[in-house]
Amino acid sequence: MLTWLSENFANIVIIVALVAVLTLVIYKMVKDKKNGRSSCGCGCGSCAMKNECDQKK
Repeated sequence: MLTWLSENFANIVIIVALVAVLTLVIYKMVKDKKNGRSSCGCGCGSCAMKNECDQKK
């Protein structure tokens, strides 16, 4: 078991870092959604889906 860990240490570190980044991104998206912020950075006036968005008014 110890040999396997030492052979795959770099892969394990990279996977843990990617999972941490993904978790932070999802956390931020959920937090922004709860606060009524849009995930896109543009205004909704010219958006093709402006009438379909679930925005707080």
